[in-house]
Amino acid sequence: MGETGKEEYKIQSFDAETQKLLKTALKDPSNVDLEKVANIIVDQSLKDCVFSKEAGRICYTIIQAESKQVGQSIFRRSLLNRLQQEYKDREELRTRSLQAWICYVTFICNIFDYLRVNNMPMMALVNPVYDCLFRLAQPDSLRKEEEVDCLVLQLHRIGEQLEKMNSQRMDELFSLLRDGFLLQEGLSSLSQLLLLEIIEFRAADWKMTDAAQKYYYSEVTD
Repeated sequence: MGETGKEEYKIQSFDAETQKLLKTALKDPSNVDLEKVANIIVDQSLKDCVFSKEAGRICYTIIQAESKQVGQSIFRRSLLNRLQQEYKDREELRTRSLQAWICYVTFICNIFDYLRVNNMPMMALVNPVYDCLFRLAQPDSLRKEEEVDCLVLQLHRIGEQLEKMNSQRMDELFSLLRDGFLLQEGLSSLSQLLLLEIIEFRAADWKMTDAAQKYYYSEVTD
């Protein structure tokens, strides 16, 4: 019972047949079409931001199970191919649906957080993740609270490990954020607060001081 509790993934939003397919992929990946599974997970992640936060863990489990069972990585290859395809069309995706774009960024950052090669994040994902975060730091995005919120959440989650992979790009990203905070007109007070908080968070070596936690938390809840 403890084992099933540990592996309770949030897949209730799928129909019964798809739930069964995903459950099989998690335990016995050689018995399912893993390319189909990868597409189902990406499609759902673009529609459902709650699921996109869970998806990295699901993908990690399937990759581990496949590696143990058959020593291959069909699922990982299919997943990365599909992520690359969506990445190429990211501007079109953002234009079509801001919600789907935010879900995509959440998903690719989640995958970056979970997928490891020799205990290191995947180099192939570093620049695409940075490119997405840079897009969220552009003036038109900084005027949208949802995009600022997404940017700050992702930097809280993966900023530190992303900086270790390429510190120059992180410097450039935070230069944009500082300019946005100081110079840009049309920022909501919540967006200004979020930007200031993430700038201070990185300055404190990716740690939140107690004083900052109290200050920002009370401001956001007021």
